[in-house]
Amino acid sequence: MPQDAFTLRLNALELDRTLAGGRINRINQPAREEISVVIYTGKCTIKLSLNANASDCGVYFTEEEQENPLVAPNFCMLLRKHLQGAQITDVTTLGFERILAIRLHCISDFSECERILYAEIMGKYSNLLLVENGIILGALKTTAADENCKRLILPGAKYVPPTPQDKVNPSDRTALSRLCAAPEGDLAHFLFTRVAGLAPCTAEEIAAAYPGGDLAAFVHDYIFSDEISPCVAENHGNVTDFFARRHAGCLPFDTLSAAQAYFYRKKRAKAALEGTRRRLLAAVRQAIKKQEKRLAQIAEKQRAAADAETVRLKGELLTANLYALSRGMTSCELVNYYDETGATIRIALDAQLTPSQNAQAYFRRYQKQKRTLDALAPQEEESRKELVYLESLVPFLSSAENTDDLKAAEEELTDAGLLKAQPERRGRKKPEIPFRTWSRDGFTIYAGRSNVQNDRLLRASAPDDIWLHARGLHSAHVVIRTQGRRVPEGVLAFAAGVCAKYSAGYPEKVPVDCCPVKNVKKPKGSKAGFVTYTGFETLLGDPALAEHM
Repeated sequence: MPQDAFTLRLNALELDRTLAGGRINRINQPAREEISVVIYTGKCTIKLSLNANASDCGVYFTEEEQENPLVAPNFCMLLRKHLQGAQITDVTTLGFERILAIRLHCISDFSECERILYAEIMGKYSNLLLVENGIILGALKTTAADENCKRLILPGAKYVPPTPQDKVNPSDRTALSRLCAAPEGDLAHFLFTRVAGLAPCTAEEIAAAYPGGDLAAFVHDYIFSDEISPCVAENHGNVTDFFARRHAGCLPFDTLSAAQAYFYRKKRAKAALEGTRRRLLAAVRQAIKKQEKRLAQIAEKQRAAADAETVRLKGELLTANLYALSRGMTSCELVNYYDETGATIRIALDAQLTPSQNAQAYFRRYQKQKRTLDALAPQEEESRKELVYLESLVPFLSSAENTDDLKAAEEELTDAGLLKAQPERRGRKKPEIPFRTWSRDGFTIYAGRSNVQNDRLLRASAPDDIWLHARGLHSAHVVIRTQGRRVPEGVLAFAAGVCAKYSAGYPEKVPVDCCPVKNVKKPKGSKAGFVTYTGFETLLGDPALAEHM
């Protein structure tokens, strides 16, 4: 994002027009590196966000509601002490640097003074500092006195701006003229590397707009022009950047603050979505790993007991040949009368036992192995069912597109015991998350967001509705509400595409089975989302059909 001096200068002009003369009513710190200030401008109350987070740094107006901590952090308390009720004098940039200076006229019962709240918008070096008479009163991020740092940021230290880059300040016309007299190489790269305060995209804008002639005059006039037409660039619903000047194909906004607020809100929502997705996937994969380990242990026990029938045979052969055996023998070789060729089998014996006792020992071993195999069979079946169920959760989490998708999946994981249930407030009824819904040629199409929703969708459907599911793959259940009408091929194809999109086979085309809901049955006691069905037809589901709806 171009949080460069060029953009911040325009941002400061916009903030100054709105905030000059306003009074600070309330100060909060909703996040570790974000301060929100509620200001009464004389006409209305607005909220200003000052964010020093490396990925979200910026100063802009916002209407986003955020939960504040029960105990205010130290820097927030400091700002409340010194700035509560203060009047904003103006908002400017410090030279042509990425620093916003909010000047405030502060009056208390015992004093009257000017304080400056500096917002240094510099990526991972972003910071907020409160200064009075050039002395730092406090900072969001401080440096220790014993740290080997170029700037000392501590209460009581003198405020020293960051060391400027070794570039030409565009406000210095003489130096800019000397620089632009002989530009080298690519113009955008030249401007970015040699002119201070320009992000790469801003330098590219200037280079693209340059019509020829006096380069220094054009660069100066472009940078210090008050022209502004904010916009946000999006790609498939994901914000990628915001700009102070109009870009082709971008979403326009009335103000730079509105563009920033939209950009950061969408960006944070995306980050939160991905964070929740990772957390839920980690819980599911941990459970899958646990079941796979259990199945491996079962398989090992089954292998150890796999020769049960051979053990029984040895016991029978010993019993049939007791007359030919005696105590003290360590092994014997007997004819296997079950073998048509009359082959012999060698049997190990315990020299301390009689032949009869050796035979009984083999029978006891056989019974133990048989009991083990009998006990392991239902355990293996249960583990395999649980593993199939857990694997069915992965496509729902991977294809989740919004918070409703993940909420539905989280509820299912909580009900399944894979996540710890969060305490709920008394009297608050949890709202029911709606199905995914589409409309196509007069038909409504629904898809479940989780296995639990798949079951609920099946229960809510009429017998003549059409049900769809990816063949041999985990997928969402899709239902076409028919209301007794024949479903056109285009609607079926679209519904099959939806099914393919929310399946484990995405993004490939997958076979999709479809049949009337009356042909779909849920076995008693089966896991959520598991059904059986008959009388189906198979279509080829193309997820591309559902991508752009």
